[in-house]
Amino acid sequence: MPDDDTELDWLPTEELRVFRAFNRSWQALNARIDEDLKRDVGLPRTYLDILFRLRRAPGRALRMTRLAEITGSKASRITHAIGRLEQAGLVRREVPAGDRRGWLAVLTDEGLARVHQAAPRYARSIREHYLELLTPAMRAQITRIGEALLTHLDPESLPGASEKEHKDQC
Repeated sequence: MPDDDTELDWLPTEELRVFRAFNRSWQALNARIDEDLKRDVGLPRTYLDILFRLRRAPGRALRMTRLAEITGSKASRITHAIGRLEQAGLVRREVPAGDRRGWLAVLTDEGLARVHQAAPRYARSIREHYLELLTPAMRAQITRIGEALLTHLDPESLPGASEKEHKDQC
């Protein structure tokens, strides 16, 4: 087996460049937003995503399994995150009335206050590290690209796929 890449069935240079530019920029953007939020709000983006989704849910509560689904997380990660958020007083766990098959994660008043505190910082980070760097034409193009990818990869997540799914989007 050769040691060099000449025998690999791999992406051509231009295709690899396209993928790396997207992948590395997305990773760097998320890392920068996380830094801002941890420093200024005390929580990572993934935890704020949970709080934002609970805020939008009826009764500010979601089943833990549903929360894992809509955040694209494993149940064990959601359990860990909810445990940390519960320790901070931002959520609480409850057994649903009349249905003891699972747990609900419920946003507390303190959690709601943290969402209101975090939202302006989150928006400022998105603008500063992403939106302000793009022209209107680039924004439109990225929107089209993202929607094309979602149409193939996750059509249910597109706005209009269903009203319930749209409401679950952050």
